[in-house]
Amino acid sequence: MKKKSKDTNKPDPYLIDDENPEWTDEMFRNAELAHIALPKLFGKKNAELLMSGKVGRPVAESPKKQITLRLDAEIIEKFRSHGRGWQSEINAALRS
Repeated sequence: MKKKSKDTNKPDPYLIDDENPEWTDEMFRNAELAHIALPKLFGKKNAELLMSGKVGRPVAESPKKQITLRLDAEIIEKFRSHGRGWQSEINAALRS
């Protein structure tokens, strides 16, 4: 049976339970380091990529810069009403 978290009645997946037991000394003795275990699980090339920290979105040639810009509330609401991508629409409008 799973332990219940204090805040809700839903089981907390991070609490120790029958499916996620606390590690024993034997488990620690049999554990492998990531640079040994990952190639066995994912293959050498994928393991090297995972351990390199270079996983994720590629770096853009011309990355955008974050700024703070104050706009009238009506302008923001108009663009937001178009749904996802409203900030990109503002960028396109300013570009034109």
